[in-house]
Amino acid sequence: MKTSFSLKMNQIWKKWEFILFLVIVLEIVIFAGKNSKFLMPRVLFGSMNDIISICIISLFVTFVMITGGIDIQAGSIVGLSSIILGVAWQDGGVNIWAASLLAMAAAGVCGGVSGFFIAYCNVQPMVVTLGGSFLYTGIGLLVSKLSATESYKGINGFPESFLRLSKFKLFGVIPSQVIIFLFLAVLAYFILHKTRYGREVFLVGVNQNAAEYSGIHTKLIIMSTYVLSAVSASVAGIILTSYLGTAKSDIGATLTLPIITAVVLGGTLSTGGKGSVPGTALAAIAIGTLRFGLPLCFKVSQQYLDIPVGILLLVIIIGRAVFGNPQFKTFLMKNKWYGKGN
Repeated sequence: MKTSFSLKMNQIWKKWEFILFLVIVLEIVIFAGKNSKFLMPRVLFGSMNDIISICIISLFVTFVMITGGIDIQAGSIVGLSSIILGVAWQDGGVNIWAASLLAMAAAGVCGGVSGFFIAYCNVQPMVVTLGGSFLYTGIGLLVSKLSATESYKGINGFPESFLRLSKFKLFGVIPSQVIIFLFLAVLAYFILHKTRYGREVFLVGVNQNAAEYSGIHTKLIIMSTYVLSAVSASVAGIILTSYLGTAKSDIGATLTLPIITAVVLGGTLSTGGKGSVPGTALAAIAIGTLRFGLPLCFKVSQQYLDIPVGILLLVIIIGRAVFGNPQFKTFLMKNKWYGKGN
C-alpha cells in the first residue's frame, strides 16, 4: 500500500500541471502576505473577469497547437463576434440570443476558412492566421459601418437579460464567467483526453503521415481544431461584450499574445503532439493571478505587466528544456542528485 501511494505521489510530482499548481500557490502566498485584501473572495473572483477571455480561448487553442499549428487570429474573431452581435441586435432587430448564435456561426465559418487553407492547401498556419487576424479585423470594421452608432463609441444599451450573463454570481460570490470557464474546461478536457477525436488530435500532432495511413482524416481533424478555436473566441467575445456592456470590433486586440503564452506555459509543445487542457487552464490562471496581484499588492503599472509574464514564461520554458535534457539528467544521476526512478 505504501509503495503504491509513493508511486502515485511520484507520478503527480513529475507532472507539469503540479508545478503550475505550485506556482499559483506561491503567487497567492506572496500576494496575500503583502496585501490581505488579495484573499477576499469578492476581490479574488472579481479579478477573473479581466482574464476570462484568455482562459476560455486558450483551452481550445491547445487543440490547434497539439496538431502542430498555431492560431493568432483568435483576438480578431473576439472583436468580430462582438460587433456582429451588436449590429445584428441594434440595427438588424434580431433577438439578442439569436444574434449571439449568429456571431458564433460567423466565427465558426472564419475558423473553417482558415483551417481549410491550412489543412487542404498546405499553407503555413502562421501565415494563414496572421492574414486572418488582419482580414477579420477589417471585416469587423466594415460591419461596424453598418451601424447607426459611430464605431469608436461602441454599441450599448443591451437588454438586462443579456447583461446578467456576466453579472450573475453563484452564492453571491462566484461570477458566472468563472462557472462558464469551469464548464468549458471540463468539456474541453473530456473532448481532448477522453474521446476518439481527442486521440486523433494527438496522433495528427505526433505524425500526420502515420495518422493518415492509419485511416484518420487528418485534414478534417486539423480544420476542425481551428473551428473549435474560433467558436471559443466567439463565446469569449459574447461574454466580454456582456461584461463591458459595449460591442466593439477591437475589444480582443490585445488577447493574442497572452493566449499563446498560456498554451505554451501550460506544457503544449509548439511542434505538436503534446499538451493538456488542465495544464493550459492552470497556466492561464497563473498568468491572471500574476497580472492581478502585481498592481494590487506591489503597485506595478498596468503597462508593465507583460514584463513579469514574459520572465515567468522564459524561466519555466528554459527550466523545462534544461531538466528535460538527457545529458543533464545523466549528470544529475552521476552526482546522485536525480533518482533512478525518475
